[in-house]
Amino acid sequence: MKSSYMVFSGTATRYLAEKICLSLGCPLGKMQMTKFSDGEFAVSYEESIRGRDIFLVQSTFPNSDNLMELLLMIDAAKRASARTINAVIPYFGWARQDRKDKPRVSIGAKLVADLLSVAGVNRVITMDLHADQIQGFFDVPVDHLYASGVLLPYLQSLKLDNMVIASPDVGGSKRANTYAKYLGCPLVLCNKTRARANVVATMQIIGEVEGKNVVIIDDMVDTAGTITKAADLMMEVGAKSVRACASHCVMSGPASERVQASALTEIVFTDSIPYTQRCAKVKQLSVADMFAETIRRVVANESISDQYIV
Repeated sequence: MKSSYMVFSGTATRYLAEKICLSLGCPLGKMQMTKFSDGEFAVSYEESIRGRDIFLVQSTFPNSDNLMELLLMIDAAKRASARTINAVIPYFGWARQDRKDKPRVSIGAKLVADLLSVAGVNRVITMDLHADQIQGFFDVPVDHLYASGVLLPYLQSLKLDNMVIASPDVGGSKRANTYAKYLGCPLVLCNKTRARANVVATMQIIGEVEGKNVVIIDDMVDTAGTITKAADLMMEVGAKSVRACASHCVMSGPASERVQASALTEIVFTDSIPYTQRCAKVKQLSVADMFAETIRRVVANESISDQYIV
């Protein structure tokens, strides 16, 4: 008897979809992408999906072909009479554009949510949105998972004494405070000002880090300017060691070089985004089992809330 659900993958996130399927004990669905010489592309399912619950695994990290590919996959599934279409988006791009922070700018996160809805998605499964309120941009159910499910056990395995949790900016203080409460350790904040996007002008440490093993918690690392500046500053004021944990490994531009040259002992990510550059300080933990269990529970109409550590 055929399974009621099938898992398919976009091109860029196939590495994670294969791990999810391995955990689920099901084959990865067959899909073909045809590219034209002008850069246009088309997707097609190579097996019947009529009446099936379809899970499409694709993070929407740059470039925007990944988002377009996901939209085409959703549209093709809708036109092929899939029963439900579930977008599994480990990294939801454009999430930093969640509000109008100055005049005459777009709200990119809302636009992407609208595009997915119009394409025909029935459910979104994602992880560690840059802003929790983005869930409200959708008119379909959103299962919002947290990377703490894999990051917290790793931190506990390190058995660090005098541990301190730090937030690289005031905006991330809620997330860092959650980790600090769970681990039973103090919280330190970094107060920063930006000269412009991706460029930190000044930074001050609020809290005591001297003689402490500091762990900086963030949702993503893009150019690594903030997190490396914070690590270097903490070591200057007497920290014993500084490491960082973040959900999404964006790591664009000079990020890898900055991390390698910084005072960071290590920086730990999930594998929501593939990391192909070489940096000895970067470690990735897989979230495949967490997404696989969520898919299993969605299919069985079971609660997913007990997956959350915090």
